[in-house]
Amino acid sequence: MSLDGLPPLREVIERHGLQAKKSLGQNFLLDLNLTGKIARAAGDLSACTVIEVGPGPGGLTRALLMNGATRVVAIERDERCLEALAEVSAHYPGRLEVIPGDALKTDFAALVPSGPVKIVANLPYNIGTELLVRWLTVAEWPPFYESMTLMFQREVAQRIVAKPGTEAYGRLGVLAGWRTLAKIVFDVPPQAFTPPPKVTSSVVQLIPRENPLPADVRKLGRITEAAFGQRRKMLRQSLKGIEGARLLEATGIDGTRRAETLDIAEFVALANAL
Repeated sequence: MSLDGLPPLREVIERHGLQAKKSLGQNFLLDLNLTGKIARAAGDLSACTVIEVGPGPGGLTRALLMNGATRVVAIERDERCLEALAEVSAHYPGRLEVIPGDALKTDFAALVPSGPVKIVANLPYNIGTELLVRWLTVAEWPPFYESMTLMFQREVAQRIVAKPGTEAYGRLGVLAGWRTLAKIVFDVPPQAFTPPPKVTSSVVQLIPRENPLPADVRKLGRITEAAFGQRRKMLRQSLKGIEGARLLEATGIDGTRRAETLDIAEFVALANAL
């Protein structure tokens, strides 16, 4: 038996025939010490509901419950994992709700109608960035969650926390920096996973800012998409398709600059001028 009185994860995976599927972006975390570290990084879980995406055989799910999460709502697309998760649910009666389905089609704000929410997940690699962008661009702000503690490939994590003027700075860095305080909490080596990915992963924490600079989220999305879509070009070229000359004049931003030199306030000014 492992720390929580449930069978070790390797045994669970063998018993249920749960080989990780590349098509689902799966890499299972089997080390309960490590999943415990991720759960603790999310802070006090006792007063909130935790939303988890892609629990797989339940390694992180078990750590969240063991570290005091009152309730975990887990969205899992892979039907093969549901039996293993049902065993976790039975071990923690009334505290784990598993929703079979696709995270990209889920209305997350509606999952937990009241009370504080934290999102904690080892996100499937193939949908991680898209989910994050959706959570960063929800219409209501402050959002339905009070923090996000998420695992990404290290390269994506670096883009999330990137500052202007750096190679990694792009659309993700602007959106994350605009609405949240984002930091890399720790790295996770490939050998912690089954199967081991070819890259190091990082756990990122994002705390929503109470009062981000006011901007229309869709317009900011359009500006960053255009500006970073051709990041090697000057702004007067990359913004051409969306009245770039007028926007640059209205904001007083030099059209010979490149996207990665603009700070968040300048992107917000361009969005507001659109």
